Amino acid sequence: MKRFFKPVEKEGSSKKPTIHSVKNGEETTQTTTTATVTDNSNNNSEDVSKKKQKEPTKFLTWNANSFLLRVKNNWPEFTKFLQESDPDVIAIQEVRLPAAGTKGNPKNPREPKDDTSSSREEKQILMRAISNSPLKDYNFWWSLSDTKYAGTGLFVKKCYNPKVSFSLDQTASKHEPDGRVILAEFESFRLLNTYVPNNGWKDEETAFQRRRKWDKRILDFVLQTMDKPLIWCGDLNVSHEETDVSHPDFFSSAKLNGYVPPNKEDCGQPGFTLSERKRFGAILKQGKLLDAYRILHEDKDMERGFSWSGNPVGKYRGKRMRIDYFIVSDTLKDRIVACEMHGQGIELQGFYGSDHCPVSLELSETDTISDQC
Repeated sequence: MKRFFKPVEKEGSSKKPTIHSVKNGEETTQTTTTATVTDNSNNNSEDVSKKKQKEPTKFLTWNANSFLLRVKNNWPEFTKFLQESDPDVIAIQEVRLPAAGTKGNPKNPREPKDDTSSSREEKQILMRAISNSPLKDYNFWWSLSDTKYAGTGLFVKKCYNPKVSFSLDQTASKHEPDGRVILAEFESFRLLNTYVPNNGWKDEETAFQRRRKWDKRILDFVLQTMDKPLIWCGDLNVSHEETDVSHPDFFSSAKLNGYVPPNKEDCGQPGFTLSERKRFGAILKQGKLLDAYRILHEDKDMERGFSWSGNPVGKYRGKRMRIDYFIVSDTLKDRIVACEMHGQGIELQGFYGSDHCPVSLELSETDTISDQC
């Protein structure tokens, strides 16, 4: 969500984290593996069928609103939260790290920029942070924009081995523009981490159309990948129902500089226009997908039920939206143990410097027998 944020601090203005070792990024793709059984007893076939690749069950998604700023300004409290929650998979959106590459040359969206003294210093700060506990226990992947804009990151505990790609076309070598997608394929499900484009307030021929095309591509992706259950997470930039915003009338009638789009269904707060909500509903229905949070929390929760909060100063004070999700295939419904927002209150407790709070999902174990991480 890009409108009405708290002002973002200037990068480089804050104290660096007091951490020491530096670690290079991991490879961008890994192939899935299965455990093998060497016992030659009569129970071999039964053991092999039960001993499958370990699968993650605890997931976290967070729009960091500049991952580097969170490292500089909010790292102790955020890493304490990670240690307590101990997720197997961490999906990050709006990392806002520029991709590597010199001016005028193709960029490498899998690596942060490091060709200037300032970018090398920033990359070193970043790598020091993620090379220490708790993130040292994770493999990580970036999908970055050419500038300090958008971008996604994915951290997966090293005991899991997903196959990773960076586009809705599931092509490892191709990255979505602005680094908006990381797709991790595990043995029994896929996890899609997205930073969905904001609909914008006006400009029907560009911003609105960009969002419509994105929603169509997401629907196509969902329908083409129904061979495995899907966990779709991230900043989806939409509040599906009235219970997903704190003040429905305010958001429905919101305008920017008095502008009213010609199509009534495009009117209102980006993320809460009727056209976006209808398209999102169609994706869920046709893709046989469920909103994990709403499965467990049917009623509006004015204190803890929203993942994005407006600027504490001005007309957006106390106005909140739920735009960060875990969407899961209906076949996973009976495995949903918990799905929670981890921020609360007008003063953004549990937001760790961002205007979004982390959201978690926990699934029950499958019948598969496997070692734990």
